[in-house]
Amino acid sequence: MATLDAICISERKGTQKSIIPHARLLLNHGIEGDAHAGEWHRQVSLLAHEDVEMMRGKGLRELKHGDFGENLVIRGLELGELGLGSRLRVGASAELSITQIGKTCHHRCAIYHRAGDCIMPSRGIFARVVRQGEIAVGDPLELLHAVYRRSWQAVVLTISDRCSRGTTVDTAGPAVAHLLGDQLGANLYACEILPDEKPRIEERLRHYAAGHSIDLVITVGGTGFAPRDVTPEAVTAVIDRPTPGLDEAMRQASLAVTPRAMLSRAVSGIAGNTLIVSLPGSERGATQNLAVILPELAHGLAMMRGESADCGRPAGTAA
Repeated sequence: MATLDAICISERKGTQKSIIPHARLLLNHGIEGDAHAGEWHRQVSLLAHEDVEMMRGKGLRELKHGDFGENLVIRGLELGELGLGSRLRVGASAELSITQIGKTCHHRCAIYHRAGDCIMPSRGIFARVVRQGEIAVGDPLELLHAVYRRSWQAVVLTISDRCSRGTTVDTAGPAVAHLLGDQLGANLYACEILPDEKPRIEERLRHYAAGHSIDLVITVGGTGFAPRDVTPEAVTAVIDRPTPGLDEAMRQASLAVTPRAMLSRAVSGIAGNTLIVSLPGSERGATQNLAVILPELAHGLAMMRGESADCGRPAGTAA
């Protein structure tokens, strides 16, 4: 049975946390009294007891719970297998939903300098409180819903003024989400509808590419010639590396259906470790375009994760 091994909080960010015997998890906030609590997606941080023991085995015998900045230390649960959207019950009633795997450390912490390593960037798990309640050291943990990390984590953003105002029903976004789940086996972490506003689109793209360990973000709409069609500009502002082959393949296939495909300004690319793909706004156009690249998309995502064989030869063949 999985149990809660430790609870840790701190009054200031960037400091090691202190162990406490019990705490209260507040809905959409975090641990009462902890500096990292708030209305964001990294309200509570978790580490596996086994990972802490691994660091002690590297010579950090004096290592205490909370030294990595973790809130909860979990014993007996394979945290390393869980992906975004997994839900945990802690104690009698409190529930957490996993929102991020690992994080980027901008400054080397004291633990890194002492051990030559820090496990939060690679092994830390972050969660949002979705049901509040009291917790205490020794409480049982129950895995309510498992989304395994090996699944592709995806987000669909529909870009449409009319859909965002509710004057038009979004059918393209849900159709794309269904296709990703059915043919790619992706876990749909979030689906949103945004107005055709470049700053807002950029903000959501950066939000998911920089803070959630998302493999794939699909934008639907805003790729044409209309004055409010600004999705390509927003995507271009966010990506680090363009992926023109995806756009070329989709436009080429679409031209066989309609000459208006040449009017598409769709731009796709990679932001950090997240692939962003732009699709047209109609349900038919969006699903047709996505279907063109889906057969190769898993290979590209695997390469981004560092899991794939070289492109020049089939997987499993000798070098």
